[in-house]
Amino acid sequence: IASWPPHLARQIATIDQMLGGRLAINIISSDLPGETLASAPRYARTVEAMHILRTLLDGKPLDHDGDFWKLKLDPPRTTTVSGRCPALYFGGLSEAAREAAATNADVYLMWPDTMDGVRAIIADLRARAARHGRTLRFGYRVHVVVRDTEAEARAAADRLLSKLDDAEGQAIRARSLDSQSAGVRRQAELREGSDDGYAEANLWTGIGRARSGCGAAIVGDPDQVLAKLNAYRAEGIDAFILSGYPHAAEADLFARHVLPRIEHGPLVV
Repeated sequence: IASWPPHLARQIATIDQMLGGRLAINIISSDLPGETLASAPRYARTVEAMHILRTLLDGKPLDHDGDFWKLKLDPPRTTTVSGRCPALYFGGLSEAAREAAATNADVYLMWPDTMDGVRAIIADLRARAARHGRTLRFGYRVHVVVRDTEAEARAAADRLLSKLDDAEGQAIRARSLDSQSAGVRRQAELREGSDDGYAEANLWTGIGRARSGCGAAIVGDPDQVLAKLNAYRAEGIDAFILSGYPHAAEADLFARHVLPRIEHGPLVV
């Protein structure tokens, strides 16, 4: 949260109006410029901010007395198209992050993992949310490399790293603000335990050698990529944030080879 929450609520409402009600918000717990907080208070601040945003954007008066903000405000005059708070996406694997998601998020957003890992995360977050009388949706953030054949897709993935110096890749990852997070540690575990760069069928962890954060890609032919996405959907994931390198070219390949075979709601690019 890089803005005063009431100001951010007005910004969100304005942008949602501009987008015709298509806005979703991804909340990230990060240090603010000039300050560093330990994990627990950082997530506590995020929980307060999410509560403030939801209250104001739901059109309700706010009477908040927290550790980070003490506010008594009327809701903003500018409202979202629906008159409700847009879906709040939130992720993280630490205990504090999971509880923040269970109590305040609408969509728990996860980075790539094995199918067993995905099932375990979903089961845990569902149970946590249920203890608070809530339900969560689930989202998945992953890169995609799709080609006519699996061999071509694997070759395209390998080319992405063909000129990468491992020392430079390590330096890139170390510079990232999230380099010490539980989520990044899990991505490193997947990468280090991968067989020939693949944590499981069609889940390539090589991309994580050159970046922090989301560190794996679905790699394969159109049938394999679709099957992988459908497997995630069968576990309860209904929101996907996909990317590739270079992004426009990979988005075009996905749109031509995979998207026509998926029943989906409105797309956000």
